[in-house]
Amino acid sequence: MRTPAQNAELALLLEVAGTPKPGNVDRHRDLEDLRFEHFLAGTVGARDGLELAANGSAVGPAFERAIEGMAEQGGGNTQFGALLLLVPLVRAARNDLSQPILEAVCEETTVADAAGFYRAFDHVDVFVGEPPTDMEPLDVRRGSDAIPALEDRGLTLLDVMDRSVPGDDVAREWTTGFERSFTAAERLADADSPLTDRAASVFLSLLAERPDTLVANRRGEAIAKEVTERAAELAERDAIETDRDAVEAFADELVERGVNPGTTADLTAAGLFIALQCEAICV
Repeated sequence: MRTPAQNAELALLLEVAGTPKPGNVDRHRDLEDLRFEHFLAGTVGARDGLELAANGSAVGPAFERAIEGMAEQGGGNTQFGALLLLVPLVRAARNDLSQPILEAVCEETTVADAAGFYRAFDHVDVFVGEPPTDMEPLDVRRGSDAIPALEDRGLTLLDVMDRSVPGDDVAREWTTGFERSFTAAERLADADSPLTDRAASVFLSLLAERPDTLVANRRGEAIAKEVTERAAELAERDAIETDRDAVEAFADELVERGVNPGTTADLTAAGLFIALQCEAICV
């Protein structure tokens, strides 16, 4: 039987192997400076941090270690958002991977955990939107330089996530009991196809329901809404099964336009972990 850390690694690998995932790196598509092999190396590099979480370490230090290892490849940021979901999930899986246990893990985070989160930004360049004016001293792009302001305000990691909503749907998961991640796991379990096809199909279904916040922050809300509407049309007719060429064309177009729904990929990875850990799917 795989450990929670091993299931998290497998989830990251299955997510990037799933194809077609419009706008994202997958086993058939690279971006200009970010390639499939970077994601494979990032997954291997994150192992030590995932093991720390599985062995009961606090969320913040485990996350920072996972990001430090992930960043030891030539592509830069590959799975920052996915690991921000996976580390508390792995920590919760030491007991029982349920939403109440997961919520308790998040609620028990400390200011030290938040400091670990900020230090993670010292290891890799991560795109984030502009913070509200009152949060400028806590801009995550400042990395560890923002920790004194963080400590002055006494903010836990959950507090930081709460202040990042609604502009970040990874942070939103922390405040909603990982609602969409568990929904993704249910869809993966209900499907009947190779897991990499299921991952692509669930990715498309998530993208069809809600504009991707990474796209919205990078390219604007209008483009994020357009991408969601087009994904909805494809998902409605189960195009990965019935008209795969249409999804492939959409995927190629988004790559060419530089539109990357990376937050949706993060949620897909979290759903894969939940489904694997709960033995709702098997490999």
